[in-house]
Amino acid sequence: MTKVLLAGGSGFIGEFLANIVRLNAAHILGQLLAKGHSVVTTVRTKEKAQKILDAHKADADRLEVALVPEIAREDAFDEVVKTPGIEVAIHTASPCHLNFTDPQKELVDPAVLGTTNILRAIKREAPQVRRVIITSSVAAIFNAKDTSRAFTEQSWNPNDLSNIHDGPGVAYCVAKTLAERAAWDFVAEEKPNFDLVTVNPPLVFGPVVHHFASIDAVNASNERLADLVRGKWRDAIPATGPASIWADVRDVASAHVSAMENREAGGKRLFTVAGRFSHVEIAGIVRDKVPMLRDKVPGPDVKGGEASNVFQYNSDETNRILGLKWITLEKSIMDFVASIQEFEL
Repeated sequence: MTKVLLAGGSGFIGEFLANIVRLNAAHILGQLLAKGHSVVTTVRTKEKAQKILDAHKADADRLEVALVPEIAREDAFDEVVKTPGIEVAIHTASPCHLNFTDPQKELVDPAVLGTTNILRAIKREAPQVRRVIITSSVAAIFNAKDTSRAFTEQSWNPNDLSNIHDGPGVAYCVAKTLAERAAWDFVAEEKPNFDLVTVNPPLVFGPVVHHFASIDAVNASNERLADLVRGKWRDAIPATGPASIWADVRDVASAHVSAMENREAGGKRLFTVAGRFSHVEIAGIVRDKVPMLRDKVPGPDVKGGEASNVFQYNSDETNRILGLKWITLEKSIMDFVASIQEFEL
């Protein structure tokens, strides 16, 4: 079994491996432990550390939690990477929000510095690490101004720092793109002992982990599902948006674990797409399958939320490398609904 450093272990994708980032990291952690791996995971606060330890008491002998309060600090990861025996690092920690006043200071710089800081620390302090896996995003792949071709693992979002004031969504795309480019540039220029894999998920749906305090703690993608079940779509279904592709959080977590175990994944970008979705389709799933929520969700005559086919994509290379059987949209939505039953809607 492998000893893994998981940076960002309290995130959504990060607990099925140890919000998008918070829930991702949480799912990764769970999958790593279930497979028998040992994990050293990082969180920002003692409170989050204790929640993770409480949630994984059965695996206490294979789980360590380290505090990294500020990933943008140059020495943020210097101590944790010195933990003996680490062979693989998974970096999911990155700002993932659109509530900022200074996109450079609050979004771009933390994303880029958090990425390069952990890579530098590993090269300097942990030469035994053989692979680093970074959670990137579809935001680093899609180009909203070019709908003439299918986007693939080789595609890059062309936005740069000159675009960061074009709106919150664009600033987020810039941050994810520059952070991922910085990682690839680091490997090309510094030639460390490790190789690099990036996982580029689209919108991420699926169940939340049980130690989240409320439905308000869901990731950015699941937020639309939370709005649906709380009745915010009852009278009008919001537009789906142009980038209407998705994956389940458990599959995205599995992609990280597979990237760790699969030799062929080295040096690759993994574009983890389960398929397309629409808001009207999601509303229909909940309306038809969850009778207790029918008074909160839109009826069949409510308009809006149709599918968007503006962007075409091709993720065949990722599917070939990973060989995953993608969770269906219905199962992902239903498992999300089941996971929030304890919360007050």
